[in-house]
Amino acid sequence: MKKILLPTDFSKNSKNAIDYAMALCEKWKCTFYILNVQKQSGFILDDLMAAPVNSSIHNAVADDNEEDLNKFISKLKKQNINKNYTFESLFDFDSLTASINQVVKAKNIDLIIMGTNGATGAKEVVFGSNTLNTIRKTDCPILIIPENYKFTSIDSILFTTENCEDFNAHGIKPLLDIITTYKSKLNVIDIDFANYPNSTKNHNSDLKALFGAQPYTYHLIKKVPYPMAINTVTQLFDYNLHSLFIESKSFLERFIYGSVTNEISYNSTLPLLILRK
Repeated sequence: MKKILLPTDFSKNSKNAIDYAMALCEKWKCTFYILNVQKQSGFILDDLMAAPVNSSIHNAVADDNEEDLNKFISKLKKQNINKNYTFESLFDFDSLTASINQVVKAKNIDLIIMGTNGATGAKEVVFGSNTLNTIRKTDCPILIIPENYKFTSIDSILFTTENCEDFNAHGIKPLLDIITTYKSKLNVIDIDFANYPNSTKNHNSDLKALFGAQPYTYHLIKKVPYPMAINTVTQLFDYNLHSLFIESKSFLERFIYGSVTNEISYNSTLPLLILRK
């Protein structure tokens, strides 16, 4: 049984990510936790900010959102009637990342699947603020679905790495589950921006130990910024999924921004599976 968390603000983008999840997981037995989070500042007037959590206005908003959740889940059940799925609705007054972290711990979540932007996300932004905060602050595998991306069979997967010394079998499991289910071809790109000595030998050896009998192709790219290398490779080859480990905060910043700047450089349109140690 896989336990999958699906955050939603009922936006088109979040619903599209949930549609992707329903298609991706059709060969698995899953419990889906559909989470809607409402920040108090998003609906309460200034003079009511001090209202207690159990006040009528809180109860009214909670009732409305829970009703929307129940209707949404009822629709999902009808659309997936022949699949081995169960659904549970969750509603919370909190920040999104705080709620997600609570659910991940309480429900022992295996994977979070969410869209790149929510209802308030600008369309030109690759990762909305909610998505970035979830990547940064949540210690759980996350599958991020680009806006309007529709599920297709996962025939070919790109796995990128900068340093694989800290990989482990538990962390790689979500990727291996997908590879096994869809019999996907695995393509590894090792990006050595610092040009470490003997990186080809050491990293490829670590990968062989990690993936075991799973075959893969291996390529080393040197002295190219991470976003530039990924964007080029994904434009040249036909992949259905991009996966990587978030190994540190500095790695995350290099992956998203490419350098010390606030301009996002990563712009791949593939679903992105972020793995954790």
